[in-house]
Amino acid sequence: MTNISNLVKSIQDIMRKDAGTYGDAQRIEQMAWLFFLKIFDDREKELEVTKDDYKSPLTDYLRWRDWAANEEGMTGEGLLAFINNSLLPELKKLTVGQDKISGLIRMTFADANNYMKNGTLLRKVVNKINGIDFNTSEDRHTFGDIYEKILKDLQSAGNAGEFYTPRAVTQFIVEQVDPRLGEKVFDPACGTGGFLTCAIDHLRDQAKTEKDLALLQGCFSGIEKKHLPHVLCMTNLMLHGIDVPSNVRHNNTLSRPLTDWKPREYFDVIVTNPPFGGMEEDGIEANFPREFRTRETADLFLVLIMRVLKPGGRAGLVLPDGTLFGEGVKTRIKEKLLSECNLHTIVRLPNGVFNPYTGIKTNLLFFTKGQPTQEIWYYEHPYPKGAKSYNKSKPIRIEEFKPEKNWWGKPDKNGRYSKRKETDQAWCVSIEDIKARNYNLDLKNPHNTDIGPGKVEDLLPEYEKLLEQIAETRGELKQELHLALTATAETSK
Repeated sequence: MTNISNLVKSIQDIMRKDAGTYGDAQRIEQMAWLFFLKIFDDREKELEVTKDDYKSPLTDYLRWRDWAANEEGMTGEGLLAFINNSLLPELKKLTVGQDKISGLIRMTFADANNYMKNGTLLRKVVNKINGIDFNTSEDRHTFGDIYEKILKDLQSAGNAGEFYTPRAVTQFIVEQVDPRLGEKVFDPACGTGGFLTCAIDHLRDQAKTEKDLALLQGCFSGIEKKHLPHVLCMTNLMLHGIDVPSNVRHNNTLSRPLTDWKPREYFDVIVTNPPFGGMEEDGIEANFPREFRTRETADLFLVLIMRVLKPGGRAGLVLPDGTLFGEGVKTRIKEKLLSECNLHTIVRLPNGVFNPYTGIKTNLLFFTKGQPTQEIWYYEHPYPKGAKSYNKSKPIRIEEFKPEKNWWGKPDKNGRYSKRKETDQAWCVSIEDIKARNYNLDLKNPHNTDIGPGKVEDLLPEYEKLLEQIAETRGELKQELHLALTATAETSK
């Protein structure tokens, strides 16, 4: 298997011939659960070798090896009948026993659907997937490319406000928050698992023994509201060596009352890109204290993160500009954040990081719970040399964050980054200045030669002068047009 992009494209081309799959989102959802079953079957083959007492939670006839692996097996109406009447219904109601795997499968398939109506075309799709062996390191690594291709297609098929965090951003946040083996890592809006898999890779580099690797299996948690990203997250985690990713649940994190979260459930590290620009369903805000009630999703997630982070715990997250300069409820949330946490760093990303899926400008916030903020360091991330924006073919890259990493440093015992230096990109603002601005965190780079549009009282005379020039020009054009029309009329007599 050499060209992964072609493999995914060939599967999608087959699906396009089917009358039941009339959109990219449906085709991707169909591919997602089919890939899940193939990956799970390959994972089971590995477990059967490494664990003498391994017993599959699936009845034999539901396993991929039984109904899908034989290319000359079921097809046409027989295959459709099996999937629609046996496979999916049985997986949806799978009995949850002592093992966590059956619960994981049941949760994964709770909202799964078969959209294809042509069983012969479905067999062709299954045969394509059969060409991958996820127990070989080459094919497992190659599926990373398939996964990225599916994500890009999913981004294109997604609704407004639905997008996925660039890999460079997740990697930079995880590296700077620096989770340590034994700590509990959480993503309350985990999507397809980008932050979690990045954290797992970061922790795996620290694992030196079999005991460390066993610890790695259960040191993370996540929650995802939507079915399709959740299925992709499960697949992603299994490909990253997690045997049973049952601690990633399909649910709405915000639907749980804030007071229900108890200290035993709190986390050492939270890394996330909460959804923003959208509104939560009616009643969700009632799960939060009255002074923080809003339907803006990003604001609610910020309140939640402050609650479930352990004292001394660290967080790194993506937030839109609106949270930084917003007033009202947003001001009260920021006041709480700065009084209960040390918001030590804000990295201001340029426009276009999430292009073409959203043009909202974003920021990376890093804070530690337990000490109030004394000062905030800002770092303005520039475009690469010669670039004016990012796009699908030229996304933001992890190499661009090297200057931030070199500048970052380590905090002193008071949590201050006292050895940091101001540069053309970096500057420091005291908590007194922040309070004087009524907790407006939308601060521009004072070293930038572009000083902005200027003060209103200075701009007003220029604006009035410009209006006079426009009126004068309009009058001249009307006069010239009148003369031209008059001359035309005289000529035609």
